Amino acid sequence: MLRTTILATAAATAFALPAFAQDMDIVDTAVDAGDFTTLAGALETAGLVETLKGEGPFTVFAPTDEAFAALPEGTLEGLSEEELTAILTYHVVPGEVMSTDLEDGMTAATVQGDDVTISLGDSVMVNDATVTTPDIVASNGVIHVIDSVLMPPME
Repeated sequence: MLRTTILATAAATAFALPAFAQDMDIVDTAVDAGDFTTLAGALETAGLVETLKGEGPFTVFAPTDEAFAALPEGTLEGLSEEELTAILTYHVVPGEVMSTDLEDGMTAATVQGDDVTISLGDSVMVNDATVTTPDIVASNGVIHVIDSVLMPPME
């Protein structure tokens, strides 16, 4: 049932996106969507735009502007470039992982180095974030929209 729901959501999302989205890279696809201005700005600040415009493939768990706005006030502004880079790369998994590839309890190594854990239940979760829109295909990977910012484990 859950896999059917995920596939139905993915199909509905694919039809809602412009046909040219698959011709754009991950960064351009996110910018074009209009809900990721904070993410795009953070990627630029951290010097990661060119990387995510590269060949890939990448899987990006992309927090919306609303997700970033839910962080405590001053969180982003108080980060060093190194800390910001760690948080952003914690949202990226090498390779292309589609929603149909997900299994309950699976882990995926992020570019940052730590793993994220996938949970399948009433919704698809990445750690504590809910995937609100799966499988937005770009020319160099896939974006899964999430409703909160993932924070890597503190050392």
